[in-house]
Amino acid sequence: MGRKIFVSYKYSDAQVMDLDLYEPNWFGGTSKIQTKARHYVDKLSEILENDDHIYKGEDDGESLAEFSDEHIADKLKGKIFDSTVTIVFVSKGMKSVWESESNQWMPWEISYSLKEMTRGDRTSSSNAAIAVILPDQLGSYDYYITQDPVCNCRSLNTPFLFEILKCNMFNQKTPSTSICSNGSILYHGDSSYIQSVTWEAFKNSHNFYLDKAIEIRDNIDNYNITKNIAK
Repeated sequence: MGRKIFVSYKYSDAQVMDLDLYEPNWFGGTSKIQTKARHYVDKLSEILENDDHIYKGEDDGESLAEFSDEHIADKLKGKIFDSTVTIVFVSKGMKSVWESESNQWMPWEISYSLKEMTRGDRTSSSNAAIAVILPDQLGSYDYYITQDPVCNCRSLNTPFLFEILKCNMFNQKTPSTSICSNGSILYHGDSSYIQSVTWEAFKNSHNFYLDKAIEIRDNIDNYNITKNIAK
């Protein structure tokens, strides 16, 4: 049975690795186009199983500053209600740093993915969720994921993220931890409700990561879930 997957992403973010894309031009040939985060959604469609169905997040052309919470909810509920898994594409330029998070689509999409929603006589459960990290223009993930060369520990730059995304990482109620040789706390196992995986790793093992996200969702009571965005 196919999965129903909602994808949250910054539609126009061009701070991503070039995918060497071309489109027809007026002269009967093709012209190279600038790769944006939305083009990775097209690649995702090619990777997933044939019976998986993708629901896409909003494009970025509409300001939310004048919208009520109810208006935003109406726009998102129809897309998210029937989905069971949310993939969040984390990209280097996904945040408008000078704009309130409540005026940006992605935090709202993540919020409604995690809420139980009622339509008619049906109530949806919280979605499983996974953060897929897109490479930047240099093909690097260092803006978010770094590896300590001494202890070989992975560090995540969670302050870079939207608050609602950050709050649903390292949020296991009773995590397994230890102390690294550099003095930092190491988290073991499924310490985050929303786990982080690189685009490259996800491409190669997407079923594994999606199944893991669903397994974590089935144990959602083990996590402190944040469902509302920062105002």
